[in-house]
Amino acid sequence: MTTIASPAPFFGRRVVAAAFVLATFGWGLGFYGPPVYLQSVREARDWSVVLVSSAVTLHFLVGAVVVANLPALYRRFGLPSVTKMGAVLLAFGVLGWAVAREPWQLLLATFLSGAGWVAMGAAAVNAIVAPWYAVRRPAALSMAYNGASIGGVVFSPLWVAAITALGFPVASAVIGAVMVGTIWFLADHVFRHTPQSLGQVQDGEVLTSAASASATAPVERSLPGALLWRDARFLTLAAAMALGLSAQIGLIAHLFSLLVPVFGGPAAGILMGLATAAAIAGRTLVGWLMPAGSDRRLVACASHAVQIAGSLALLFAAGADTMLLVAGVLLFGAGIGNTTSLPPLIAQVEFAKADVQRVVPLIVAIGQGTYAFAPAVFGWLRTLSPAEGSAVFVATALVQAAAIALFLLGRKS
Repeated sequence: MTTIASPAPFFGRRVVAAAFVLATFGWGLGFYGPPVYLQSVREARDWSVVLVSSAVTLHFLVGAVVVANLPALYRRFGLPSVTKMGAVLLAFGVLGWAVAREPWQLLLATFLSGAGWVAMGAAAVNAIVAPWYAVRRPAALSMAYNGASIGGVVFSPLWVAAITALGFPVASAVIGAVMVGTIWFLADHVFRHTPQSLGQVQDGEVLTSAASASATAPVERSLPGALLWRDARFLTLAAAMALGLSAQIGLIAHLFSLLVPVFGGPAAGILMGLATAAAIAGRTLVGWLMPAGSDRRLVACASHAVQIAGSLALLFAAGADTMLLVAGVLLFGAGIGNTTSLPPLIAQVEFAKADVQRVVPLIVAIGQGTYAFAPAVFGWLRTLSPAEGSAVFVATALVQAAAIALFLLGRKS
């Protein structure tokens, strides 16, 4: 009697879980970490806020350059090797922040940390998860990208506690070593596999032709070289993502300090944590409930509209109405995750498969290069308003409205 071996479990689920862990470390050290590093370096070295803030901006600008070249790096060295190197560079970069004795040493450290973290950021997560999913890609990416939000929940307080207990150099060495060990293991045991190498197919099953067609790009005309930069869909998508992220990062950078006078430090910290929880909920709901054939640009517009409502609630609260402030933070938080995860999903259905691998890193790079300046610009806006914060809330709403206009403009292209 012959027995039929049952098929191996779909490996894509492990890939999503591993990408979740990657994003947790990537954002925990590379995105949510720099504000904490900034304060620690200022206290230890008594350097000016301008100098240390410039290091944060340089950190993100270097990352923007590297992420634009991720596809070429993957082709030459392979995704697992690039991911390992990113973790190593990020770990040494953060250690460099901690031990820098001269300004030039701090700026050198930002090159390492900026180059390293993007190999564990949004474009990297998309490159890892996308080969495994087509129809269920929105849900899979949403779950993986939630690691970014968890990175903020876990690492923001962890960095503060570890630096207080151990000092910045020891804390950075310990956390960096744990990160490198974890990512090295995942690269060797998870990220090195592809559906082809394991004899599996996307989504873990043979898709019907209708489902497959709804999950792939309807336009198969490729846009090589400079043609991509003349394509209205690409330009509007990149600009909309850049504006959305800039409004988001600009407000987040100052929101805590604007809430403290009303709620006090501990309560303001809890409220910021609730914003992160709202981001996880918003991204998860969109990932699971968005129909396969829906217009993803309209979904992005709806997400930004919710954030605009949050910005206006914060504005009308006038720094006094606690109910409006809480509602504003939660509404704004609900769209935070979608600003990162929806543009790659839009690219999936608007560009030929070969172009998606270029489009996603490029729009991430353009967004990162733009939002690197947002905290400083929004800080300047705070000085212009008699009611501190009102100009920030108005600017956030206007910039997000511009992002909506660009998403809509791209629909007609």
